[in-house]
Amino acid sequence: MENGKITGIGGVFIKFNDPTQMRIWYQEALGMPTNDYGVLFSNKGTPDEKGVLQLGTFEADSTYFGSEKQQVMLNFKVNDLESFLLKLKAKHVKIVDEMETYSYGKFIHIEDPEGNRIELWEPTDQSFEDETKL
Repeated sequence: MENGKITGIGGVFIKFNDPTQMRIWYQEALGMPTNDYGVLFSNKGTPDEKGVLQLGTFEADSTYFGSEKQQVMLNFKVNDLESFLLKLKAKHVKIVDEMETYSYGKFIHIEDPEGNRIELWEPTDQSFEDETKL
């Protein structure tokens, strides 16, 4: 597999006036499994690959997306974030912040040409699903 490329969507994040109530609604109305971050979809995939998709629920006044005008943020999974960042820098893509590392992966934010913030995520062997104990 080629290093430094997008491998899928890691999540879609949406701002809500009351994220707790929205998580309850998604769980009760639609039967989706929720956690502290929203709704988690798990796809076991092939025996060698496990995938998750997070529908994140954020406060309406969250600054995590950058501009207050931005209501949705995409999260893309990347298989080698450091290599991918080199490619982005060569293409003069705006890097918003510094890479952060957690037990379930590395994260960094970029912006598209219209100023929409996008989150990039390199998952680790410790899955987010394991981290949230689903």
